[in-house]
Amino acid sequence: MGEATVIPGRTIPQLPGDYFQNPHEVHDALRAEGPAREVRMPGGLKVWFVTRYDEVKAALNAPGVSKNVGGRVTHDALAEHIVYMDPPHHTRLRRLVTKPFTARRVEKMRARIEEITAELLAELADGDVVDLLEAFAFPLPVNVICELLGIPIDNRDEFREWSNQVLTFGTPEQVRAATAGMAAFLHQHVAKVQAAEPDDTFFSALVHATDSGDLLSREELVSMAFLLLVAGHETTVNLIGNAVLALLRNPDQLRILRERPELIPASTDEFLRLEGSINIASFRYTTEPLELGEVTVPAGELLMVSLLAANRDPERFEDPGRLDVTRSAQGHVGFGHGIHYCLGAPLARLEFDVALTRLLERFPNLELAAEPETLVWRESTLIRGLHTLPVRLG
Repeated sequence: MGEATVIPGRTIPQLPGDYFQNPHEVHDALRAEGPAREVRMPGGLKVWFVTRYDEVKAALNAPGVSKNVGGRVTHDALAEHIVYMDPPHHTRLRRLVTKPFTARRVEKMRARIEEITAELLAELADGDVVDLLEAFAFPLPVNVICELLGIPIDNRDEFREWSNQVLTFGTPEQVRAATAGMAAFLHQHVAKVQAAEPDDTFFSALVHATDSGDLLSREELVSMAFLLLVAGHETTVNLIGNAVLALLRNPDQLRILRERPELIPASTDEFLRLEGSINIASFRYTTEPLELGEVTVPAGELLMVSLLAANRDPERFEDPGRLDVTRSAQGHVGFGHGIHYCLGAPLARLEFDVALTRLLERFPNLELAAEPETLVWRESTLIRGLHTLPVRLG
């Protein structure tokens, strides 16, 4: 796990510089040492790293763990959303935001998602070598989320750049510029929707959602739009990319899904378990001593709670490093756990189901067009996803 940094009275290991390229070996080593371990991240930040399934779920649901990090994670103008809130503020906001996220409204999007998927696949041809992320996995959810928010699709490349800067924690100047640009754009967009008459679109329903007369403020709406825009495409982009890579590296499992596409909806849980879109849940810190198994994390400590590590805990999942599309992987924490469970999980599942079904139907002989070890993973504690995924269509 790299050279240890010695501190009087204890040794705190430094995670290796290539941690993001292969986190699973690091997670296995940490998990073997205990449910939680004090480490230094590749950038030097000291944290408590939680890797075991039971303790990950406990940390995600513990009342003595806070997500209100006081604006330390992102630009203040974009921090008024449920990811960085604790009860009771989180409870109020989640109640209002959940109103337009009905199962009926999500299912109504299936036909449009099918249309967008068909349009994207029609632009690809047998024999082409393409970056599947750029050509398919990225534009599909971005088109969907832009339509949900009523945002012109012409802005999608700009959104991707902003998202990359924020989620990969670029330089302070880059993060400030990206978040300020996104905040300015979204303020203008929210103001326009607020001034318009309510209609049946998703974002209009969110803007005008009420609970006993309570409305979301403009700042809250801007922050929620930011969250939906970023989380609403990043989760699905990387779920598609990671799943396709896993299938191409496991041709026996690919053959099963080609022959039995009806298994794809249920197999979503296995892909979320094996190589989900999220490595480490968003920042948390302890407000009081936290008991995690035999370990006590002191108050005032940063927690890195790894969903990726929990989903490969051999105490919870048999042979966890193996892809098995027939496995019942329910109980994974790929979408989180507790009060911060992913609000958009039903939409992500729907997009993934349509995307993988139609991709394998259109290109049953899809192949990886690069050696797996040459693929580069994004250096983000939050996002688990590739920079590119070259494939040969067929």
